[in-house]
Amino acid sequence: MKKSASLISLITLVYLLFGFGTPAFAAGTGLVDLLVNSLNVTPQQAEGGAGAIFNTAKDNMPAEDFSTVTTKLPEVESLLTKAPNTEKNSGLLGSASSMLGEKGGSLGKMTGLYDSFSKLGLSKEMIGQFMPIVYNYAESKGGPAVSNLLKAALQ
Repeated sequence: MKKSASLISLITLVYLLFGFGTPAFAAGTGLVDLLVNSLNVTPQQAEGGAGAIFNTAKDNMPAEDFSTVTTKLPEVESLLTKAPNTEKNSGLLGSASSMLGEKGGSLGKMTGLYDSFSKLGLSKEMIGQFMPIVYNYAESKGGPAVSNLLKAALQ
């Protein structure tokens, strides 16, 4: 009986040491992990917020530029699916930005982000906390060119 218990203990130890017992969500330290650890948000809020940011960038940059972003940051494609669905030009801010047209500039860009973050239970101020982390992550994984593409699309 002692040999059996020792063998099970040894197998368990090896299993844990080599990471076989690690939950799937803990694998890797990507953008979501950075957001969760830096901002005290849930993984769902981090995924949805990052997805909303990338979705806004996608809407405001040429397709070939966004392709560059997704090539360098392949996780962006899955994050896009985590962004809350929002109707363009919904609500009071959406109506105002719609009336301003292209001259609405950043107001139009930010309206969708405000709506997305609200649906995630995050304040609009959190957008300003997400952005630098997203930019730094993009620069560290994709280089300054990728970070600059995102900044240009989101400002």
